[in-house]
Amino acid sequence: MQRVERASVSVRDQPVASIESGLFVLLGIERGDDAALARRLAAKISGLRLFADGAGRLAEDRGAREILCVSQFTLLGDTSRGTRPGFGKAAAAGEAEPIYEEFCNECGARMGAFGEEMSIDLVLDGPVTVLVEG
Repeated sequence: MQRVERASVSVRDQPVASIESGLFVLLGIERGDDAALARRLAAKISGLRLFADGAGRLAEDRGAREILCVSQFTLLGDTSRGTRPGFGKAAAAGEAEPIYEEFCNECGARMGAFGEEMSIDLVLDGPVTVLVEG
């Protein structure tokens, strides 16, 4: 997850979704993940204090800031056996898509295009990147 000034997703040069100040989430869904996990992660991400307060400390949660989420099975790539990643841990599309949708609905995220080859444009807001696991 990255804090962004703005982020957008397009497919074949057609805009799909965009946000201004907020969070950009790459969501990797493993086999066996479920809707309950999606809800827990959505609540956790929504409450993380990743934005600067008046003193410059990371003390504010996202508040009214937006989230853009892209499902990203390649996050689960296993390179322990060589240089070509294996994706055996990733949930199949039919299992992953409803979990992705549950996560996005739960935290009010704008969505990328599930299963599509997307172009992503990000303008990061400082060096704030966090790995969140359930």
